[in-house]
Amino acid sequence: MILVTAIIQPHKLDEVRDVLSEVGVHGMTVTEVKGFGRQKGHTELYRGAEYKVEFIPKIKVEVAVDDSFLQQCLDAIVMTANTGKVGDGKIFISSLEEVIRIRTGEKGSDAV
Repeated sequence: MILVTAIIQPHKLDEVRDVLSEVGVHGMTVTEVKGFGRQKGHTELYRGAEYKVEFIPKIKVEVAVDDSFLQQCLDAIVMTANTGKVGDGKIFISSLEEVIRIRTGEKGSDAV
């Protein structure tokens, strides 16, 4: 089992959710987060005053998938979340030792 954690731009969430559903992802966890990468924030103008935005709003999408389904999931996220601009995000891949569905006690792939 693999945990795919994708940090994406907020306006891409609905598209990413729809594409993941189309390829067979049955559930995901979505969290609103803030952070920065190489762009190190930016400056904005509000009522004539310039101020620095150091942490950019992003969306963290977490999906647990079977090993055989990983590449299809990654391709779907990369294709959909890519705008070609700085700040598109990152994808992190982690191994899961075990997954347990609390309601039924199912384990492994059956729990996902």
